[in-house]
Amino acid sequence: MKLYKFIYILLIVVFATSCIPNKDLIYLQKEQEKNQFIQVNESLSKPYRVQTNDILSISIKALDQRLVEMFNPSTQLNQVQQSPQTLYFNGFTVDDHGNINIPVLGNLNVLGYSVEEVKNEIEKRLLDEYFKSEARLFVNVKLAGLRYTVNGEINTPGTNVLFQDKVNIMEAIANSGDITITGNRKEVQVIRKLPQGFETYYIDLTSSKAFESPVFYIQPNDYIYIKPLKQKSWGTGTTGVQTIGTIITALSLITTTILLTRNL
Repeated sequence: MKLYKFIYILLIVVFATSCIPNKDLIYLQKEQEKNQFIQVNESLSKPYRVQTNDILSISIKALDQRLVEMFNPSTQLNQVQQSPQTLYFNGFTVDDHGNINIPVLGNLNVLGYSVEEVKNEIEKRLLDEYFKSEARLFVNVKLAGLRYTVNGEINTPGTNVLFQDKVNIMEAIANSGDITITGNRKEVQVIRKLPQGFETYYIDLTSSKAFESPVFYIQPNDYIYIKPLKQKSWGTGTTGVQTIGTIITALSLITTTILLTRNL
């Protein structure tokens, strides 16, 4: 009788600890009373500062486009939508010294500049050295895609490129097929490249406080790692149905072992 009680208690413990709670699967939760208004906080993000190995897409236009053709690396490619491959070969790569080499203008140091500051610097040099305000210059500078990598408990791991000025971590994860049911949403690791080296951050995506994290908005070359939950390593099942199946199998094995032992 004591053996059956022990088995019963053991099965209850296994069932209670092996299933993944619903609260561990829901994003951006906030405890609140019924009929209470949800407070929406403005999420602030600092402008991205250009780093080495970044690729910039730069186009220069004027009232008479023939005057600025020599400053553009490929006029024909700028007229059509460019793929990540063409941007890699025709964009302006920031070298190890923080410089980009623009036709005619030569080297321009952009390390630590925002995209807007790079645009203003190019306009200033063009107006100081080659044109007057009557030329109606228009300079467009953008990052050649926001590249990031997601690995771990994600449905589609790998490196992705999104052509947006800002991308938050929720969009990045959704673009990679979402986190699997066995992924730890409470401790998502983000490794970020900075001028002084690499820094590691952790963000809880199940909490509404995720908006306040410095890595809520991702940056180029961010590495996002989704850790597995303990339930995956236990192998007892991630849902109630799977857990019941595991318990029945274990119970059958224990019962068979007891019967064989008694017959001996």
